[in-house]
Amino acid sequence: MMEISHSEVEPATVVIKLAGKLMLGPEGDQIVTLVENLIGQGKRLFIFDLAGVSAIDSTGIGRFISSFNQITAAGGEMRMAGARGHVFQSFRVSLLDKVFRFYPNVDAAL
Repeated sequence: MMEISHSEVEPATVVIKLAGKLMLGPEGDQIVTLVENLIGQGKRLFIFDLAGVSAIDSTGIGRFISSFNQITAAGGEMRMAGARGHVFQSFRVSLLDKVFRFYPNVDAAL
């Protein structure tokens, strides 16, 4: 089960907090839909707080690739915060730690 929430921390800057397992299944679609809606509202800096994510699979990672493509196409920026252990390794193995910017926590990402 995955939980998702978001908050605007500065004008045009939003933190999207994820918790639980980000795996194959319809819950992950919420991420892409949320990003689309927020871009439509003029948000340009997206910080994904992954501190609460306990597991991720290739489908979960694919959601971030889709989001990254949407955000960069809109002239925005995506930052990843709080990923550690298996979750961070999943991005490293696929070399996405070279594409996405990772920070130890949300404050550092801001």
